[in-house]
Amino acid sequence: MRRPFRIFLLLIAISICAVAQAQTDIERPNLAIPSKIGPAYFGPNAFPVPDMLDGRTSSALKLELYGDCFLGTTTGRVADDITGDLFAKLTIPLFTPKANLTVWMPIFEYFYTSAEVNALRRLPYEGDLQGIDSGDLYISADVRILNQERHYIDMTARAALKTASANQFAKGRCYDAPGYFFDASFGRGFDFGGKGHNLRVAASAGFLCWQTDNGRQNDAVMYGLLLAYSYKPFTIDTCFGGYAGWEHDGDCPMTLKTNLSYRIGDLALRLSHQVGFMDWPYHQIRVGVTYSFDVLSSMNRDKKSCEGATF
Repeated sequence: MRRPFRIFLLLIAISICAVAQAQTDIERPNLAIPSKIGPAYFGPNAFPVPDMLDGRTSSALKLELYGDCFLGTTTGRVADDITGDLFAKLTIPLFTPKANLTVWMPIFEYFYTSAEVNALRRLPYEGDLQGIDSGDLYISADVRILNQERHYIDMTARAALKTASANQFAKGRCYDAPGYFFDASFGRGFDFGGKGHNLRVAASAGFLCWQTDNGRQNDAVMYGLLLAYSYKPFTIDTCFGGYAGWEHDGDCPMTLKTNLSYRIGDLALRLSHQVGFMDWPYHQIRVGVTYSFDVLSSMNRDKKSCEGATF
């Protein structure tokens, strides 16, 4: 079995074991009572809608660094719920362009919530809340199954694990339990005009799970649709996605995210806006930069240089 698939299967096993260990049956859960453990009752980084893939993996090492501003819409007044964070993401090709190891997390978060927002979230605080936290760490293995050049479409399978690394559970910023998700993305690109114009369409489907309380878990169906247009250094894409849990009480987030990027050599500047329609009551504005390094080509050049060298 090839190395990328071994890593993919290993991450699946680790994800299942981690969540299974967290689901110790303390008492028999009452499934008729909603747990209220879902994106509608927590901060924006607690239960995000994962960014979908477009059917492809990356052949380049990519480091992404973003600044986010989240404005809450629970009360209709954005000043009642404000979050700012510094977000980082690293994509590593696993010795082949067909497999990536991806790691991401909000490494720093500042938040403010009013007393009204805290009451709606059932938090045991009478006044306003503000503070600093770090977010949960996500790790995924992404393996490309199909290639458009040979199979008409691209397809990538992904297995991801969420750790419980954040700290501010009592203030509704995170949920102190692990989780995992699996999904598959399908995409195809179309060149037209003959001058660098490219249109790409993609769709994804998957399964997402997190522990709620007293031995039960919420299982959700993931979905996503993406449309992207590229012309020379510019790329704009729009993604509609979300997931639907079985409790149907604050656990069915639905969002629309639009990204605009401009590439300058190995760097890409990015501006994003995301809005939640259901169970994710936020507007998100993101500004950041991506650095890409074609590490596989560099390794191949170094290998050929060593093979051709004489001593």
